[in-house]
Amino acid sequence: MAGESGLWYNTRRMEHNISLITTLAAGFGIALILGFIAERIKMPALVGYLVAGILIGPATPGFVADVGIAAQLSEIGVMLLMFGVGLHFSLDDLLAVRRIAVPGAVVQMGFATALGMALASWWGWSLGNGLIFGLSLSCASTVVLLKALEARGVLETMNGRIAVGWLVVEDLATVLVLVLMPPLAGVLGGTVDPADSAGPLWITIGKTLLQVSAFIALMLIAGRRVLPWLLSHIARTGSRELFTLSVISAAIGIAYGAAALFGVSFALGAFFAGMVMRESEFSHRAAEESLPLRDAFSVLFFVSVGMLFEPAILVEQPGRVLGVVAIIIVGKSIAALALTLAFRYPLNTALTVAASLAQIGEFSFILAGLGMALGLLPAEGMSLVLAGALITIALNPFLFAAIAPLRRWLLGRSELARSLERREDPYAELPMSTERKFLAGQVVLVGYGRLGRRIAEALAQRGIPYVVAEENREQVERLRNQGIAAVSGNAADPAVLIQAHIADASMLVVTIPDPVDVRLMADTARTLNPDIEIVLRSDSEDESELLRKQGIGTVFFGEEELARGITGHVLQRFAPRPGALVS
Repeated sequence: MAGESGLWYNTRRMEHNISLITTLAAGFGIALILGFIAERIKMPALVGYLVAGILIGPATPGFVADVGIAAQLSEIGVMLLMFGVGLHFSLDDLLAVRRIAVPGAVVQMGFATALGMALASWWGWSLGNGLIFGLSLSCASTVVLLKALEARGVLETMNGRIAVGWLVVEDLATVLVLVLMPPLAGVLGGTVDPADSAGPLWITIGKTLLQVSAFIALMLIAGRRVLPWLLSHIARTGSRELFTLSVISAAIGIAYGAAALFGVSFALGAFFAGMVMRESEFSHRAAEESLPLRDAFSVLFFVSVGMLFEPAILVEQPGRVLGVVAIIIVGKSIAALALTLAFRYPLNTALTVAASLAQIGEFSFILAGLGMALGLLPAEGMSLVLAGALITIALNPFLFAAIAPLRRWLLGRSELARSLERREDPYAELPMSTERKFLAGQVVLVGYGRLGRRIAEALAQRGIPYVVAEENREQVERLRNQGIAAVSGNAADPAVLIQAHIADASMLVVTIPDPVDVRLMADTARTLNPDIEIVLRSDSEDESELLRKQGIGTVFFGEEELARGITGHVLQRFAPRPGALVS
C-alpha cells in the first residue's frame, strides 16, 4: 500500500513539475516544423523560430509555454550565442577593415538611433524610451548576415569582410551600451536598483567601468593562459564528453562568474570566454563540439523572444510598424550606402553593405529586453522591435538578390553610378617604377587572404614574379610598403586586370570563391590574353565540376585537393625504397 502511495505521489509530482519538459518539447518541435517551412520558402529559419515563439506565447490561443522557464533558457541561449561570436572573433580581420568599419558602424548606429528617437518622440514617448528604442533598431543581426553571406559564397570576399567587420564593431558598441544601461537607468527615467543608486552618477558609472575593466584584464591576462592550458590537458584524456563539458562549463561558468563577481552582463562574460578560448590550439574543436548546444539554445532564445510578441500590434498600430521597418530598411541602408561611398569604395561594395545592415536581430532583442526590465522601454516598444525584426529578416534575402540587377540597372542608366563604380584610387595602378619582371611573364594573383598569402609566399621563395589584385585598399597599401607589386580593386572589373598587366602575364590564379566574379575574370583574361593559363579555386563540388566542364581553367576544389594531398603524402611515405624487393 505504501508502495502504491509513493508511486501515486511521484506521478502527481511529475504531472505538476513538467513545465520545463513541455516548454522544451513545444519550443523545439514547433521551431523545427516552422524553421523547415521557412527554409523551403527561401527565408531564414530564424523567422520560423520567432513565429514558433508567437504560437506558444501568451498572446495567441492554445497551448502556452512557461514564460519564466523560457526566459531562463533564453539566457543560456544568449550566453552560448555570444560565446560563439567570441570564439570566431578575429581581431586581425577587424583591423584589416578598421578604416571603414569603425567610423561607419559608429556613424550609422548614431543615425539610426536618432531616427528611432525622432519617431518615438512623435509618438509621445520619453527621451529614455526613445533612446533605447532607437538603439534597438540600430544594430543588425550577425547571425542573419553570416548565413546570408555564406549562402551566396561571398563571406570571404572583400565585401563580405567589410560587412562582417562593420557588424563586429556594432556588436562591441552594443555590449558597451548593455554595460552602461543599468547605472544610467535612473537618469533616463527607468527603475533603479538601490545598489546602483548609492552615490553620485559619475561614481556609479566609474565603478561599473572599473568592474568591466577588471574583468576584461583578468580574462586577457589570466584567462588566455588558464583556458588554453585547461583545454590542452582535457584533450589529452581522449574523452570527447569531457572536452565538450569543459567548453560548455567555461562558457556558462565564466558568464555567471562575470555577472556575480564583477556585475558584468552574461553576454559580455560569454563573449570574452569565447575570445580567450580562441587563443587555444583546440579552438576549432571547441567551436565544433559546442556547436550543437549553441544552435539548440539559440533556437530557444529566438523562440522565447517570439513569446513576448503581441501580434495584435500589426492590426492596431500598422503605421508604427511601417515606420520601424522604414528606419531599418531605408534609413539604415541609405546611411550605410552613403558612408561606404564616402570612404571611396565602389558601388558594388556599398550596395552589399547596405543590404547587410537592413535587418535587426539578436542584439536588438537583448537591448530591448534589458530596456523593459529597467523600465526604459514599454511593452509596445518590444513588440515593435520584434515586428521590425520579423519583417526585415524575412525581406533580407530578397534585398541581397536585388543587388546584382539593381547595380546593372544603375550602371546602364546613370553616369553618376558609373563614376562611383570607377573610384579614383592611388593604388589602382602599378607605380611607374615597377620592375619589368612584374609586367611580363608574371603571375597575376587575385585575392590575398589566407590561401592567397600562402601562394604568394611560395612564389617569392622560388623567385617567381607576381602581381596581387586585391579589393582591400589597406592590404594593398601594406603590400606596397613591403615592396610587393599590387593593385587595388575588384578583379572582375577588366580595368583592374589591365592594370595588373594581364595581357602579358603567364598565369592567372584566382583564390576568391565568388563564382560570378570568377567567370568574369576568366572571360576578361581570355579576351586580353588567349594563351594565358588560368587556375581557379572553388568551395562547391557542383560549381567546380561545372567550371571544369566549361573548360575555363584548372579548378581546385577544397575537400578534393586536401584528400589528394594527404593521399599523396601517405603513398610517398610508404613508397618502396630503391632496390627494395616487392612481393
